[in-house]
Amino acid sequence: MTHPSTAARVVFLGGLGRSGTTLLERLLGELPGVAPLGEVVHLWARGVLGAEPCGCGEPFPDCPFWREVGERAFGGWTESLATGLLDLRQRVDRTRRVLRVRHPDLAAYVRAYRRVYDAAAETAGARVVVDSSKHASLAHCLAAGGVPVHVVHVVRDPRAVAHSWRRTVARPEDGRPMTRWGPARTALHWSAQNLALDLLARRGAQVTRLRYEDLVTDPHATLTALAQRLGLPAALPFVTGSTARLTTAHTASGNPMRFTVGPVGLALDESWRSGPHRGLVAALTWPLRRRYGYRGVTA
Repeated sequence: MTHPSTAARVVFLGGLGRSGTTLLERLLGELPGVAPLGEVVHLWARGVLGAEPCGCGEPFPDCPFWREVGERAFGGWTESLATGLLDLRQRVDRTRRVLRVRHPDLAAYVRAYRRVYDAAAETAGARVVVDSSKHASLAHCLAAGGVPVHVVHVVRDPRAVAHSWRRTVARPEDGRPMTRWGPARTALHWSAQNLALDLLARRGAQVTRLRYEDLVTDPHATLTALAQRLGLPAALPFVTGSTARLTTAHTASGNPMRFTVGPVGLALDESWRSGPHRGLVAALTWPLRRRYGYRGVTA
């Protein structure tokens, strides 16, 4: 087993799914010295065991980037490694544990992620890796386990998030429909994840909040400010007006957008405003919604 010689800086994107974390990861991944990894929390099941494709299009076991990462971190990817990490996740990495992040196996669980991050940085020749796993519980585990992680807390209007979760979207990996949630369930999960990330900030972790709406309406200014906050290069030649140009990224799992290459238009999706459940979601997410600047009930 080859151990990486340097420790990577880790940027963790947190928030509920359908909030724009994959878009933000792809944009950050265009900055020099930054390696986007996708949702590392799903690497074990979907990559190692499921052999789903990397963002480059190659099946995970055949991707040269991830093959080298596995060799550097663990001497290679194995079924026993993946099943062991999935078992650890069930015992350690749970949202209900964020109020008291203590477990005898926490160190072993976090150590595996640390090895992946460091090996990926060395393989990519990068100083910073981006993990868009989103789950607040994993962010708490990493912080409690001593990983110097900077969490970017991505929020989006819960009415837009709920509208997105109701849509039928095919997974590009296998054509099966992605998970769908009803508005009440989405509202509860939106509140739980965002409250858990707020708690992480109160515990002294590095947390920077970013609104999805700000990112897509003024991408250059928003991304520049975030890059400066993260200590990353702030030149953005890949962003012109409301268009970003994306290159291939080695992302292990995530939203279908991880496969997108070429020009991408950045614009607000306002279709949620005519949705039937926006009043219900607004009521269930108040007052946290107002705290993040999302006012009104149906407007």
